[in-house]
Amino acid sequence: MEKEKLLIVEDDAELRTQMKWGLGKDYQIYQAEDRFSALEILKNEHPLVVTLDLGLPPKPDSTEEGFQTLVDILGHDAMAKVIVITGQHEKENALAAIGRGAYDFLNKPVQLEDLRLIIGRAFHVARLEREHRELQKQAAGHVFEKMMGTSPGMLKVVETINKVATTDAPVLILGESGTGKELTARAIQSRSARCKGPFVAIDCGAIPENLLESELFGHEKGAFTGAHIQRRGRIEAAQEGTLFLDEIGELSPNLQAKLLRFLQEQRIERVGGREGIFVDVRVLAATNTDMEQALKNGRFREDLYYRLGVVTIPLPPLRDRDGDILLLAKAFLQRFSLEIKKRNQTFTPQAIRAIERHAWPGNVRELENRVKRAVIMADAAKITPADLELTSPYDRYHGKGLKGAREALDRDMIHRALSRNKKNLTRAASELGISRPSLYDMMDKLGISKQKR
Repeated sequence: MEKEKLLIVEDDAELRTQMKWGLGKDYQIYQAEDRFSALEILKNEHPLVVTLDLGLPPKPDSTEEGFQTLVDILGHDAMAKVIVITGQHEKENALAAIGRGAYDFLNKPVQLEDLRLIIGRAFHVARLEREHRELQKQAAGHVFEKMMGTSPGMLKVVETINKVATTDAPVLILGESGTGKELTARAIQSRSARCKGPFVAIDCGAIPENLLESELFGHEKGAFTGAHIQRRGRIEAAQEGTLFLDEIGELSPNLQAKLLRFLQEQRIERVGGREGIFVDVRVLAATNTDMEQALKNGRFREDLYYRLGVVTIPLPPLRDRDGDILLLAKAFLQRFSLEIKKRNQTFTPQAIRAIERHAWPGNVRELENRVKRAVIMADAAKITPADLELTSPYDRYHGKGLKGAREALDRDMIHRALSRNKKNLTRAASELGISRPSLYDMMDKLGISKQKR
């Protein structure tokens, strides 16, 4: 297999040689000592990942040339992953580089193992982004952009979609509002043998019960007052395609029974009709309802639940998708900047910190809407926390109550300590100022996994 291309931009010849020696086994290495040679290699070889020293000639003692090189690289290829190499005491420069679109940063002196780890993750993210971009082109839209992610939870979702898409099995998609349940359904349909057929969606929670039966099953002329003509329902409209039943947990017991009969027999009767109609559709359903609780209290039929959920896909909330939030935010920023014709917009370091701090109760939908509003309302090329309306440090705890806020704060601090200490529980406990057994107890209480990823 051909090695992936890595560009090293560094004016120190000795350091370039060391990096090539240390990384050459895994990657096809290209070297540049200044901005112009770097751009030439970028145009000819199209490397996915670039390491960039900010101190470049003709001004190696300042960061001016390095920042210009970063801007030029991303101007040529906005999806390139640039890892900035900075001095030990230049964190502000590193954060500024992140704000201008750099993927990550590393302090000098460079530790080869740390660099190898960051580069490996950068290549992984770059590949995923390009795969998503290809899927967007195939789907002629932005359907898959919102599913972008490299967190374990989202990688599991994509893996399940790929496995289940080639079958006709019913799928039940579970997740909070805004996590992308309809997007998941569309992703399944687009990869299935029914991709050329219709995709018919209906929100079962948005239509009154007395109208929903007719919407689903259709009606005959004269079936009820106002039924002046015969009308096909959504199930029939999805013939040879996919029917997506959103908020399935809101169905009444009567409609649950009728839907179960359809799933068993693949036949429906229109309201007011007596003739059975065969319908060939694949059914995908979704809900943000706690289905276990709904089954326990009898609000949802157990037989229908298992008929719909031959395969179940739980969607993680955005707050639990480690590393995905900023990835999605930058993707939305890039798209809306082009759509609204405000090119070269970037997040300030303060905006990045605000994005990472926010709890995102509205999940991906909230993130998308906030970024779009920020692009529209921003007066400058730099998106600030105010543009995103993320200026309060207490937003993430809004509506949780005192007990919920305490748990959220504990969970957040533990996650951050584990991340900084690469899931080493002893070091994380020491950083938090508690004993290892106490950390174990808190992780059990808060449902935090102890396994290394």
